[in-house]
Amino acid sequence: MTDTTQAPSGATTPLPTVPLRTPSALITAPVPASTPSGAGSGTVLPRLEREPEHRRGPEERRTNGVRISDVLCVVGAAIASLSVTSIVFTELAPVSGPIAFVAVAYLLFLVFYALLVATNESGSVVRDRVVSAAVHSLAFVVVATLVFVVGFSVVRATDALPHWNFYTQDMALTGPLDPMSSGGVLHAIAGSLIQISIALVITVPLGVTTALFLTEVPGPFSRFVRTIVEAMTALPSIVAGLFIYASVIVGLGFDKSGFAAALAISVMMLPIMIRSADVVLRLVPATLKEASIGLGAGQWQTVWRVVLPTSRSGLVTAIILATARGIGETSPVLLTAGFAPDLNLDPTSGPMISLPLAIFEFVKSPEPNMIARGFGAAAVLMFLVLVLFVIARVIGSQTVATRERRRERIAAAWGTVLRGVEAAGPAWRPVGRFVRRNARRYVHPFPADVSKKDPS
Repeated sequence: MTDTTQAPSGATTPLPTVPLRTPSALITAPVPASTPSGAGSGTVLPRLEREPEHRRGPEERRTNGVRISDVLCVVGAAIASLSVTSIVFTELAPVSGPIAFVAVAYLLFLVFYALLVATNESGSVVRDRVVSAAVHSLAFVVVATLVFVVGFSVVRATDALPHWNFYTQDMALTGPLDPMSSGGVLHAIAGSLIQISIALVITVPLGVTTALFLTEVPGPFSRFVRTIVEAMTALPSIVAGLFIYASVIVGLGFDKSGFAAALAISVMMLPIMIRSADVVLRLVPATLKEASIGLGAGQWQTVWRVVLPTSRSGLVTAIILATARGIGETSPVLLTAGFAPDLNLDPTSGPMISLPLAIFEFVKSPEPNMIARGFGAAAVLMFLVLVLFVIARVIGSQTVATRERRRERIAAAWGTVLRGVEAAGPAWRPVGRFVRRNARRYVHPFPADVSKKDPS
C-alpha cells in the first residue's frame, strides 16, 4: 500500500506507508497511486461495519433486581391460585381442611406463575423463575415455622417469665397448686450449665483430635473410624442413655448424677463434633500445608500453627452444632441423672435435673401453673442456647485484624483518659500516675513529669 505526494518539480513520487493494523471488523480502503493528494484524496479513515446478527452473542440475562413485570406475575399467580382453589374446594371436589387448601393453592400458584412468565421469557428463564419461587417459598416456610415455635413458647410462658423468683428459686418448697410467685427453675438452669460444660470438656478435645487424625493420617484405620462416626450420628439418644446407665451406673456402681448425664450427652455430641470438624479441616488449602512444610516445619507445627488457626471459625461452628445437640437431650438425662426438685451443684453425687427434663416434668402435670412453668423453662432454654451461640460466634470471629483494631480502640480510649487527667491540673496528678501505670500495656507511657516540685 503506497501513498503519493507532489514533488517540487511537479513529478509524482510514490512514498511507502505503513499498513494500518485494525481489527477484523475495521476495513481500510486503499488509495490509488495516480490520484494526486491535492484533489481531496489521501488515506481513507477506517469504517466500522455492523456485526451480522448471527454473530452476536446471546442477550445477557439479569440476575438481580426486580422488575414491575415480575411483581405482577407473582401477584397474578397468587390471585389466580387462590381463586381456583376456592372454586375447587367449594364447588367441585369433596375435600376440606386448611392443609389441603394450602397445598393445592401452592401447586396451582407454581403452575400459573410458570404460564405467566412463559408469555415473555424463554424456557430457561421460566425454569429459573419457578425453581427460585419454590426455594424462596420453602425458606419462608422454615422461617415461619421457627417464628411460630418461638413465639408460641414465649406467649404461653408470659405467666411465668415476669416473676423474678422464677429465675432465683428452685421447686423444693413449691407444689403443683402453688401460685407463680413461688418456685422457679434455678436448679434446672444450673444443672444444664454444669452438664453441658462437662460434656464440652470431654467432647471438644476428643472431637478435634479425632478429626485431625481422620484428616492428617489417611489410611484403612481412619476410614474405619470415619464409618463408625457416621453410624453413631444416627444413634438414638435413648440408646446412649442406656449405654451409660448399664456401663457406668450398673456396671461400675456409680449413682445417678450430673456427671453420668454429662457422659451420656458426650456420647450424643461426639459424632456431630467429629464430622463437623472433619469437614472444616478438609477445607484448609493444601498449599498452606505445603508452604509450611517447605519452610521446614514438621507435621505437628503445621497442624498447630497453620491448620487450626485457619479453621478456627469452622471449628467454633462445629462446637455450636454439638452444643445444640447435647443441651436439648432429655432421655439420657432422665436415665442417668434422675429427678430432683432442689438445687444440686455437685455433679458427682445426687440427682441433677436439667432444663429439658424440667420441661418434661412440668408439662406432664394437669395444673395450669405447672404447664406455664414448663413453657417458661422452654423460653429460658432457648435464651440460654442463644447466649451460648453468640458467645461462641464472638470468640470464633476473633482474627488478627479484629484484635489489632480492638487494641487500637482501647489505646485511643486510654489516651483520651490520660490527656483529660493531665489537663485537670496538679490535683489530679496522683490519679494520672495510677492510670499511667495501669495503661502501659495499651499505650506508650507518657514522659515523666518534669514540672518543678514543691520546695516545701
